[in-house]
Amino acid sequence: METLNFDDIFKSSILERTTSTSITDSLIGLAIAFAIGLFIYLIYKKTFTGVIYSHTFNISLIIMSMATALIIMGISSNVLLSLGMVGALSIVRFRTPIKDPMDLVYLFWAIIVGILCGAGFILLAVIGSVLIGLVLIIFVDKIKIENPYLLVIKYQDPTIENSLEHIISTHVKKHLVKSKSVMPGNDFEITYEVRVPEADTNFINHLIGLEGVTSAVMLSYDGNFTA
Repeated sequence: METLNFDDIFKSSILERTTSTSITDSLIGLAIAFAIGLFIYLIYKKTFTGVIYSHTFNISLIIMSMATALIIMGISSNVLLSLGMVGALSIVRFRTPIKDPMDLVYLFWAIIVGILCGAGFILLAVIGSVLIGLVLIIFVDKIKIENPYLLVIKYQDPTIENSLEHIISTHVKKHLVKSKSVMPGNDFEITYEVRVPEADTNFINHLIGLEGVTSAVMLSYDGNFTA
């Protein structure tokens, strides 16, 4: 009669996977993923041009690189495990909305770095990350994008609309009427999309000086409203 010992019980599952895993390779892969994730962190912080900088989102890029590398290391040596992991991860749903397309770029970058480091393509991950970082620094810092403004004017005398049009067309590069509202009490509101030279907003003083204008507000729009 054969007796089973501890090694026989776990021979086909836990111990085999443990002995087949190289601790040194795993630590190197995680360390490189952390280093490149830190590089992504610095690039994101330097090139951020949004409204409110999120430090927690930036930290999550480092964690995402390391976590993805860890997953790839775990499933790279077992086809059945990889299929099960894909099925398990497919049920994950992210509820946080990503408004800035550049944030999606950084998320995708962090995931790709984790995949490459976990699969052992460390040199490719390093070279690719350096090139991507240089491209982001050059294009984000050097190229100025002219964001439009929304000009909201409230007035009570409809006869001044020609004067409003004249002042706006004189001081802005381009303007377009987006909406016009008529409210009870003889109140009017008109919204323009304008592009001003070098963010020159002094012409608002001329608008508010017109008789009948009650308020003039300019909002910067780059995907989010900023007063």
